[in-house]
Amino acid sequence: MSLYIIPFLAALIGWLTNKITIFFLLRSFSGRQQQLADQTGEFVATQLFSFDDVRQQLADPEKIKSMIPVVEAHMDTFLREKLPEAMPVFKMFIGDSTIQQVKKVLVTELDNMFPEIIDQYLQRAQNELDVRAIVSRKISTLSADQLKKLITVSLGRELRLAELGGAAIGFLIGLVQLWIALHHNN
Repeated sequence: MSLYIIPFLAALIGWLTNKITIFFLLRSFSGRQQQLADQTGEFVATQLFSFDDVRQQLADPEKIKSMIPVVEAHMDTFLREKLPEAMPVFKMFIGDSTIQQVKKVLVTELDNMFPEIIDQYLQRAQNELDVRAIVSRKISTLSADQLKKLITVSLGRELRLAELGGAAIGFLIGLVQLWIALHHNN
């Protein structure tokens, strides 16, 4: 057998070693899925998700202003159709100008109330919503195959680079071995 095959065999061994290591690493996730789920839930809850950020986004005055036309449209339907159906007397005493005035007052009041309502809702949600548990439960209910596929899809490029890196390092080691073998024989 030729000595010049040594770098190629070493590259194959390096690639295969990393391939097997990655296989066992991915396989071990299914056995430690609950631990992975709990740690990921903890990380998301403490590092990635913040109710304060959500509160700031939702209580932004521009976002609240963008809701007013929708509220105003619903209010118009309520005052012109639903209220007169429920209270026919209302239709006899209230005209279009009164409806406009009532809408204007209610919209102004709602514009002032929305930030407080949103803030109270989010405070209650923050107390009742356990992000850590939700993330942990979602990950722990994934099948081992789904989890493995998720990891291989999201880290596919890096896993291939690790395999190729093993081949490249193996090839370099093989070249060194070849060099030593050639110079040792002389």
